[in-house]
Amino acid sequence: MTASTQGVRLHSGSRLLGNLVELLSSMRFAISLLTVICIASVIGTVVKQHEPLNNYVNQFGPFWSEVFGRAGIYSVYSVWWFLLILAFLVTSTSLCIARNTPKIFADFKAFKEGIREQSLKSFPHRAQALLPDQPEVAAHRIGQDLLEAGWRVKLQSRDSREGQGWMVAAKNGAANKVGYLAAHSAIVLVCLGGLLDGDLIVRAQTWFNGKTPYTGGGMVADVPAQHRLSPSNPTFRGNLFVTEGTTSSTALLNQSDGVLLQELPFSVELKKFVVEYYDTGMPRLFASNIVIHDHETGEKKEARVEVNHPASYRGVNIYQSSFDDGGSKVKLQAYPMGASVAPFEVAGVIGGSTGLSNGDSRMTLEYTGLRVINVENFGKDGGSDTDVRKVDLRASIESQLGSGHKTSSEKKLRNVGPSITYKLRDAAGQAMEFHNYMVPMELDGARVYLMGARESLAEPMRYLRVPVDEKDGIDGFMRLRSALADPAMREQAVRRYAKVAVEPGRPELTEALVASAQRAIGLFSGVDKAPPSKGSSTPDAQLKGGLPAVSAFLEANVPAADRERASEVLVRILNGVLFELAQLSREKAGLAPLPRDDATEQFMSRAVLSLSDSLYYPAPMTFQLKEFEQVQASVFQVTRAPGQTVVYIGCVLLILGVFAMLYVRERRVWVWLAPRAEGGCEASMALSSNRKTLDADKEFEQLKTTLLKVNP
Repeated sequence: MTASTQGVRLHSGSRLLGNLVELLSSMRFAISLLTVICIASVIGTVVKQHEPLNNYVNQFGPFWSEVFGRAGIYSVYSVWWFLLILAFLVTSTSLCIARNTPKIFADFKAFKEGIREQSLKSFPHRAQALLPDQPEVAAHRIGQDLLEAGWRVKLQSRDSREGQGWMVAAKNGAANKVGYLAAHSAIVLVCLGGLLDGDLIVRAQTWFNGKTPYTGGGMVADVPAQHRLSPSNPTFRGNLFVTEGTTSSTALLNQSDGVLLQELPFSVELKKFVVEYYDTGMPRLFASNIVIHDHETGEKKEARVEVNHPASYRGVNIYQSSFDDGGSKVKLQAYPMGASVAPFEVAGVIGGSTGLSNGDSRMTLEYTGLRVINVENFGKDGGSDTDVRKVDLRASIESQLGSGHKTSSEKKLRNVGPSITYKLRDAAGQAMEFHNYMVPMELDGARVYLMGARESLAEPMRYLRVPVDEKDGIDGFMRLRSALADPAMREQAVRRYAKVAVEPGRPELTEALVASAQRAIGLFSGVDKAPPSKGSSTPDAQLKGGLPAVSAFLEANVPAADRERASEVLVRILNGVLFELAQLSREKAGLAPLPRDDATEQFMSRAVLSLSDSLYYPAPMTFQLKEFEQVQASVFQVTRAPGQTVVYIGCVLLILGVFAMLYVRERRVWVWLAPRAEGGCEASMALSSNRKTLDADKEFEQLKTTLLKVNP
C-alpha cells in the first residue's frame, strides 16, 4: 500500500464541497501549507517579535516598517493569517491521516497470498528452482525458515493445473507504514501544542473578555483591571523584572500596541544576582538566587535560576532571560564646558532624572545606564600595515590557518573601568546621549578621559579626549577650559605672555604682540568670528572657535606663499597665551605653577587640541561619574505551557516516524510451489521492496540460498 497524494473524493453533495474536501485532504496541499509555515517561522526568527514600533522604524525606515506592520511581521506567530494557515495545516494533515489510516491497518493484515503465479515473473527480484520435496512439505519448511528470520508468514493451499499447490506469503518491515502515521501525527501534535502555547488564548481574552493592552506609564499597582490577566490564565509567556532585595508577582506580556499584565500565583524575591565575565567582557554566567512565595499557602521555596536551568513552581517555569540595572545610585561631578562656573555635584538613580536650570534655560538630566565593566581591545590592528615591502605571503596565509579562534590581528583586552550613560533633554524635548568613562585610559601613549556624545541612536559615539593633569585627574583641563571662557583671565594671560616674550624697554613690540595675542586667543576662544573663507570644509556659520577658526582666519587674510610661516608664528603665540592661562587658573585654585618640563609640554600640546574640540561639544556641561552603588536586577521569562508535553510527544513521534520511513524497508516474499509429475515441486520466488537498494539485492540472494537452496 502506498499513501496517496490525492484527497478524499465525495461521491455525493455539491461539486464545490467535493473539490474543497479533496483539496484539504490532499497531501500536496498539506506540504504547501507546511512550506509557508516554515517560511513564516524563519521570518519570525530573524525579525524580533513584539518590539516597540520605534525600533522597527529605526531598522526598516518609515515606509517599510509600516508595510511590515500591516502584514503582521512583528507578531508572526499570532497574526490572523499565520493562525489560519496553521488551522488549515492541522485540518489537512488530519484528513490525510484519516484517509490513509484504514488502508494502512488493512495492509497490516494483508499478506496478498492470492497473487497469481504469472505475476511473480514480472518482479525485478525473481528466481525459480526445482525442489525434491512435495509442495506441502516444502511450504512448511520455507515458512519455518522465514519465521526464524523474523518474517511474518502465511501459507495457502490452492488448486492448479498441475495439482494441489502451495503459496508461501511473507512480509517484513511493517513499521515503515507506522512511520507514516507517526510523522503525520507529529505534525498535528506540534501544531496543536504551538496553538496552545502561543498567544492565541491571550488574544482570545482581548477579543471576547474585554482585556486591552496598556499603553501608559506609572506604577504597576495603578494599572486598571482591564489590562490584567488572571493567575488562572492557562497559557502565557512574559517577562518578570525583579531588583535585588525586592519582590515581584506581575509579568509583562509584550503586545504590538502595548503590554498586558499577567498576575502570577506566587511572588519571586531576588536575594542575590551573580554574574561572571569572560576576558572579552561578555557574560560567562549569570544566575539568580530567588525565593518563591506562594500566595495561597504562604510556602517559601528557595531556588537558583541559571541560563538553561530554569526553576518550576505550580506549572510555571521561571527562566533566566537577561539582567539589567536595578536602579543603581550614582553621584556625578558636573563640569561646565565654557562658562566660568564652579563645578557642582548631582546625584540620581539609573532610570531616573534630575532637573537642571540656569536662569531661563532648563534641561533634564536622565540617567540611562551604568556599566561597571568595560572590556576594550587595545591590540595593534594587523591589517593597518600597507607597506608592500613588509608583506610576507607565507605569514599572511598561516595567520588565517590553525584554530578557529586565532585571528590575524593582535588582541589586548583590558577592563577600562566603569562608565555612565546619560541624556540631556532640553525644554523642547530634544535629547542628546552621552557616554563618559569614570577613569582615564592610555591611548596613543597618553592617558586621557573619554567623553562620548551622539545625537541619535543610529549614530556612533564621537569621543572627546581630555588629557589628565599631574594628579591623573580631569580638574587641570577643566580649570583651563573655564579660564578660556573668562575674558578677564584671557586679557591677563595675554599681558603676562607679552611681558615674558618681549625684552624690557620695547613697549612698541609689547603692544604689537598684545594685539596679535588677543587676536589669536579671541579667534581660538570663539569670541572673535573668523572672516568668510573660500574652500573651507567647515561652513563659516559653524565655526565656534578653536583651531578651525584660526585656520579660516589665515586662509582669508594671509597669502598662500606666507601662510605656513604665519601659521607657525600664530600657533606659537597661541600656545604661549594658553600656557599662561593654565598658570593663572592654577594660581586661582591655590596650586603651584606648572614646571617647564617635558611632561608639561606634552600636557599643553594635548590640551590645546582638546580645547579646540571642546568648543564643539554639544552640551553646556559634562558629567563625570564620581561614585556609584550598583544595584542589579534579573529579567526572568515566566511561562505556563500546557502544550509543552504535547509538543514533546509530537517531537518523539516525528523522530520515530522519520527514522521508520527512512531506515525501515517494507519487503514481501512470495514462493509458489507447484507439484511435478516426476516428483518434487517447482518453486517460483519473488521479492518486492518499497525502495530499490543494494541491501534488497543482497537480501534476495540470501533468501534464494536459504529457501530454494540455490547457490548465488
